[in-house]
Amino acid sequence: MSPELRRRGIYVLPNLLTTAALFAGFYATVQAMNGRFEHSAVAIFIAMVLDGLDGRVARMTNTQSAFGAEYDSLSDMVSFGVAPALVVYEWALKGMGKLGWIAAFIYCVGAALRLARFNANVGVTDKRYFQGLPSPAAAALIAGLVWVLLDLGISGEDARWVASLLTAFAGLTMVSNIPYWSGKEINLKKSVPFIVVAAIALGFALVSSYPPGVLFALFLGYALSGYIMAVWHWRSKK
Repeated sequence: MSPELRRRGIYVLPNLLTTAALFAGFYATVQAMNGRFEHSAVAIFIAMVLDGLDGRVARMTNTQSAFGAEYDSLSDMVSFGVAPALVVYEWALKGMGKLGWIAAFIYCVGAALRLARFNANVGVTDKRYFQGLPSPAAAALIAGLVWVLLDLGISGEDARWVASLLTAFAGLTMVSNIPYWSGKEINLKKSVPFIVVAAIALGFALVSSYPPGVLFALFLGYALSGYIMAVWHWRSKK
């Protein structure tokens, strides 16, 4: 049999991380159905970390593949599209009737459109910026809201209007043309000043001091940063 006809193999390491991210998203959905919303929120953050690792591991080990790219996109739809929408719906939006599931669907379809546009624009757009809010950041925003309000003792029913507005905001921002810094120009193989390592250590310490509040604040700030950047560019042109 010629090499062209041989079945192509699948790289284990990056796809193993993608599978782990997919499992975390599935686990978040199951736990939401069981009423364990804090577990769901943490699982979404774990999926986000794993999703950030699989692509970098593939590039560092030279194991990129078309299969891996498609698999990663499908995993993202589950972990950052379906799972956050179902978690926030079960936690806060369920009692709002049509408004509740409409807000959840806006988020879900926003994630699907965002991922489809990202795949279609690979190699076309500026790698320094994302077009619209990335789906992992949108999912972290929803999960962070659920986690921090649960930690403060606020029920989903009491926060349903805030949750519905933030869910719709995240969904619409994903399909917007607002630029968001991607961080893809960061080279992990390049040496950095000592102060950078110290800043990273301080960042870990800050997050560990109060994970729900700090993570929610970070991703809320990131979600708003695109709008601030867009207004700044608009004023500069004026």
